[in-house]
Amino acid sequence: MQKLVIDTNVFVSALIQKGYSYLIVNDIFIAGKIELCISDELLQEYYTVFNRKRFSKYPDFHDRVQKLIADIETKSSLFTPKKKITLISDVDDNKLLELADESKADFLITGNTNDFTIQKYKRTKIVTPREYWENFKP
Repeated sequence: MQKLVIDTNVFVSALIQKGYSYLIVNDIFIAGKIELCISDELLQEYYTVFNRKRFSKYPDFHDRVQKLIADIETKSSLFTPKKKITLISDVDDNKLLELADESKADFLITGNTNDFTIQKYKRTKIVTPREYWENFKP
C-alpha cells in the first residue's frame, strides 16, 4: 500500500471543487487505498486552515470538514518526525518533508509548486494532485 503525505492545500481544494484533489481524497484516501501519513504538527495545521472564516462562503464547507477530519483521525497513521529539515524556503512547509522522511512516504502531494521546486526528497516523490492521479494512483 502506498504511503502518502498530503499537503493542506490539497484537502482544501478537495473540499471546494471536484478536481484531481477531490478524486485523490474521495476515491483513494477515504476508500482506504492508501496509507495517509500525518504528524501532530500537520494535523494541527489541517485544523487551523480548515477553520478559516474565508472558507465559510463555500456551501457546506464546514460540514464536509467535520467528516473529513473524522476520516483523517481514524484512517491515518501518526508519525513523530525526529529530524529537522530546512530545505524549503517557506519554513512551515519543511514539516511535510520531515514527515515524509520519518514515515518513508512514497509520495508527497502538494499544489504548492512555488515552494516545492524539488521533484524528490530521499525516497519520496513530490507531485501535484494531477501528476499523482494521472501517473501513480493505485
